[in-house]
Amino acid sequence: MTDTTTPETGAPTGGVRTLLRLEGLGLFLGMTLLYGVWDGSWLVYALLFLVPDLSFAAYLAGPRVGAFVYNAAHAYLAPMALMTLGFATSAPLVLSIAMIWLAHIGIDRALGYGLKYSAGFGFTHLGRIGKFS
Repeated sequence: MTDTTTPETGAPTGGVRTLLRLEGLGLFLGMTLLYGVWDGSWLVYALLFLVPDLSFAAYLAGPRVGAFVYNAAHAYLAPMALMTLGFATSAPLVLSIAMIWLAHIGIDRALGYGLKYSAGFGFTHLGRIGKFS
């Protein structure tokens, strides 16, 4: 049996890693298409698309806090809860924010920016990113 993980994080490699990235791409494309069909404002989309990346600032407090805040802003849980709330209350703005947030997470995952480990920003559930020393 072949080891398909990295020793630092247990991150997937090979076909599993590719599948996870393709799922991210599918989420990005699906949410962006749905947003367009929903007839959302593209100005709002552009203004809100990078908002989750403000979570990077938490790394100023150290890698443990940074990883926690980044992961909270880049996990599916909060935007999916927001989307459910938007559907349940028929709130178009809430649905729009959820779609944009999920699209952001999707493109990040497609590009390899996975959820972070406290070992540092470059250690993700999708493998290492950035320069390796």
